[in-house]
Amino acid sequence: MRTRQWQGWRGVALATGAAAAAAIVLAAPRADASEASNAATPAEFRGADLALGEQLIREHRCASCHTRLVGGDGNAIYRPKGRINRAAALLSMVEVCSVELKLQLFPEDIQAIAAVLQRDHYRFAATP
Repeated sequence: MRTRQWQGWRGVALATGAAAAAAIVLAAPRADASEASNAATPAEFRGADLALGEQLIREHRCASCHTRLVGGDGNAIYRPKGRINRAAALLSMVEVCSVELKLQLFPEDIQAIAAVLQRDHYRFAATP
């Protein structure tokens, strides 16, 4: 089982006057290509940690379980036209795997795994 530790406040600075204003300007997020692709991502997966999702998929050996269930390389389990037909259903299915296998995943872990599956297999369109 994986445990997490609080990593403290990130990017918090105590300042006054002009220094505070400069800190706010410097800390403001920049608009870039990732924002454009983020708009095309379903809301359920925005802000998900894809690196964490990839790590969890490897760590919990998801592919080996899927191979036992459907054969081949296990990718046949990802049927975008099947019963998993929207982002919320994908999140629910990852939650089912977590509960059935007693993985004790955090909600952000489930979101991260589902976001990787969205990117690699499902590619659901963002809803307005």
